[in-house]
Amino acid sequence: MKKNTKHFVYIIKAADGTYYTGMTKDIKNRLALHESGKGAKYLRGRTPLTIVYRESCRDIKTAMVRELQIKRYSKRQKQKLIDHPRARKRKN
Repeated sequence: MKKNTKHFVYIIKAADGTYYTGMTKDIKNRLALHESGKGAKYLRGRTPLTIVYRESCRDIKTAMVRELQIKRYSKRQKQKLIDHPRARKRKN
């Protein structure tokens, strides 16, 4: 495994307005996996899904730490992160 492979932490907004936080090396494929129902159980039946935030990390360890940090955020804190002007956003 390469030490410097880029990983991403992302936040998905589900159709019911809830947020899901995850990490991956390939956001496009992970979104497709979630939309197909083969990703996280939490997102099954909550489509359509929209990636509302993404953040690149230098390695998997950094991404794991950041993912856990964001998962502990309240919905309000996640919304503030998403709304920040420098947030890296991507819509479907």
